[in-house]
Amino acid sequence: MTTALIALLTALILDVLFGELPNRFHPVAWMGRFIHWMTVHLNRGSAMFQFFTGSGMLFLGELLFSIPFLFVSHGIQSFPDFLSGILIGVLLKPMFACRGLLRAGREVQQALINEDILEARRLVGWYLVSRDTGQLTMPQVASAVIESLSENFTDSFFAPLLFFSIGGLPAVWFYRFVNTADAMVGYHTPQFEYFGKCAARVDDLLNWLPARLAGVIITVSAALLRMDVKAAWSVMVSQHNRTSSPNAGWTMSAAAGALQVLLEKPGYYSLGNDSELPSAPDIGRAMRVVKVAAMISVFVYLSVFVAKRLFL
Repeated sequence: MTTALIALLTALILDVLFGELPNRFHPVAWMGRFIHWMTVHLNRGSAMFQFFTGSGMLFLGELLFSIPFLFVSHGIQSFPDFLSGILIGVLLKPMFACRGLLRAGREVQQALINEDILEARRLVGWYLVSRDTGQLTMPQVASAVIESLSENFTDSFFAPLLFFSIGGLPAVWFYRFVNTADAMVGYHTPQFEYFGKCAARVDDLLNWLPARLAGVIITVSAALLRMDVKAAWSVMVSQHNRTSSPNAGWTMSAAAGALQVLLEKPGYYSLGNDSELPSAPDIGRAMRVVKVAAMISVFVYLSVFVAKRLFL
């Protein structure tokens, strides 16, 4: 347990101090290149063939990116607690991101403050969303940023640390590969409907509990920041099912209620109670919600580690 606690603290310190690795060194980028290569070479043929090759891609990816950490974790156990904790922390850090997520939000916010809509569209499309950003208005860009900040609080921070606390490095690398595959191919489009179906369904399953817990934490964060906690809770409970994803709506709807804004992806969903689309200052408020939610999450995880150390 001491090792896990040291690993978590090491990874968090690395994130605060350094943020993300360059893409050429980042394991998630390696996962992305693997998924892209498999997609180019296997996503063809009948619907059934696409489904089986997409499932095979997911299985093979887990063999490459998750299973080796069963052996790594076992080998590191023979090291002193402090050293093994640092090594595990270094391997944990690339699997989650908080500083990088907030930096992306800040850059888009600054572009909106500067009224540079072209740059804001470019940045939000580059960093945060997969939708076409070429025609987005400034309020729609702000909405996309807040949607991404709140959804990625689950995918990029809360869920990875939860899986690490449950199953160590193999579990968190397993989660990150599935989540990356879903982000790349888990779409209801003619190209990916069957090839990405397995990745999308497994990601839905893995995120079922984290998304709901993260929604509650967003609500608690709103309460601590003296935002509209009642609206955060009511919008989350009543509107979380408006998104096509069974999980993404929990944190997005909680954020919409807390900030008293309308979060909208035109033609797909709108979240919020008779509110207006957000503006640049609302992005700053959303980032504060995510920061406090991340601190709450860390406090909970540290408390669990300490309690296990003391009582088990």
